[in-house]
Amino acid sequence: MKSARESTKRGKRPASPPPEARPAPEPAPPDEHSASQRDLTPVVGANLRRLRNQRGLSLERLSQLSGVSRAMLGQIELGQSAPTINVLWKISSALGVPFSALITARGSAGPHVLRGEQAKLLRSHDGSFSSRALFPFDEPRRVEFYELRLSPGGVERADAHNPGTTENLVVAKGEVEIEVAGRKESLVAGDAIVFEADVPHVYRSRSDGESVMYLVMTYADTVG
Repeated sequence: MKSARESTKRGKRPASPPPEARPAPEPAPPDEHSASQRDLTPVVGANLRRLRNQRGLSLERLSQLSGVSRAMLGQIELGQSAPTINVLWKISSALGVPFSALITARGSAGPHVLRGEQAKLLRSHDGSFSSRALFPFDEPRRVEFYELRLSPGGVERADAHNPGTTENLVVAKGEVEIEVAGRKESLVAGDAIVFEADVPHVYRSRSDGESVMYLVMTYADTVG
C-alpha cells in the first residue's frame, strides 16, 4: 500500500508551459493636429504681445476691439491657451494684420540670406517690368526694399499707394523717366529721386538696354 504522499507525487501532472509572451500594444500615434497646435501656442503668444505693444494697445483695449475677453488674450500671450481659428481671425482683424502675422515664427537672429535663384518676381502684364522683394515677409514693417527691372521701351503705370507712402528710388543701370503728378524727371545710373507715392506715378524706360533700379518704399503705417 502506497502512502498518500507517494500517490500524490506520482499523480501530479506536469506543469503547463507558460503562455507565449504577447507583444505589448503599440502606443497610439500622437495627434498631429494637437501637436502642431501646441507648437504654435508660444509662437502666437509672442507675436500677439509684440504686435499689441507696437500699436500701444492694452489688453483691455484690444479686448474691446476684437471681442475676445481680456483673460483669454492674457492666456494666449503667456502661451497658456491655444486659440481657435475664429479667435485668431478676430484678433488679426482688430490688429489690422494678416492672419499669417500671428502664426508665423519670426526668423532667428543673424543674417537672412535671400538667394537670387529663389527670388519670386512680380511682373507687369506684358512682362516688361519686374519687381523683386529684397526683404523677408516674416514680420510687420514700415519699410520695404525692392529691385526693379524695366525692359527697353517698357512703361509701368502705378496706382496711388496709401496716404503718406513715399518712394526713394536710385537707378543702378540704364536710363528711366519717372512721372509723378504730371511732372517728369529723367534719371541715369547713379541718380536718385524721392517722391510722395500716394498719387499715380509712371516708370518709363529711356534706354536701349534693360534698366535696373532699387526702391525703398516707406509707409505711414505698419503693414504685414
